Amino acid sequence: MSADIDKWDARYRQARESLPSKVLLDNRHLLPVSGTALDVACGLGTNALLLAEHGLTTHAWDSSSVAIDKLQQRAQAHGVLVEAAVRDVVAHPPGLESFDVIVVTRFLDRGLSPQLTQALRVDGLLFYQTFTRTRVSDVGPSNPDYRLADGELLVMFSALQVLVYREEGKVGDVGRGFRDEAMMVARKRTS
Repeated sequence: MSADIDKWDARYRQARESLPSKVLLDNRHLLPVSGTALDVACGLGTNALLLAEHGLTTHAWDSSSVAIDKLQQRAQAHGVLVEAAVRDVVAHPPGLESFDVIVVTRFLDRGLSPQLTQALRVDGLLFYQTFTRTRVSDVGPSNPDYRLADGELLVMFSALQVLVYREEGKVGDVGRGFRDEAMMVARKRTS
C-alpha cells in the first residue's frame, strides 16, 4: 500500500488543476440545494470545490496527503469549506445513510459498491464516472482490472434508480462524443 501512496503523492506533487468531472458538470442541475456531499478518492478535489461552492457541506477523502494538502489550500483560496481528510475509503468506507451526494471519478473498486449505495440517504444521488475497457485511445489505466466492462456500472449499482447514463464505446464517429469512460447519475429510492 505504501508504494501506491508514494506513487500518488508523487503524481499529485506534479499535478495541475483540472475541471470538475463531466458527469458532475453536465448534471449539476440535479444537485440538491442543501445536504452533505462526499468526493471519494478526490485527488486535488476539483469536484469537492464545485460541491462546496454549490452550498453543500462537503467532505473529500483521498489516500494521498499531498492531494489533501493541496485541496485544503485551494478551498481556502476559493473561500469555501471542504472537510478534506487522508482516508483509505476501501479500508474505511462511509457510514450508513451518511451522505446526500457521493461523487466518484476515475476510481474503481468494485467491492466498494454496496457500501457506497448504503452510504446514500434516501433520495441521495451518486455521480460516477470512470474508464471503460472499450476505448478509442490510450487515456487511463492500462490494467483492465481498473476499467469497467460494457454496462458494468449499471450492474454495480442496480439497487439505485438510474437518472443519467452514458457510455458510447466505439459506436459511430469515434472522433467525437464521450469516449473511453462511462458516467452515471443514480438515486437511492426508499427501501
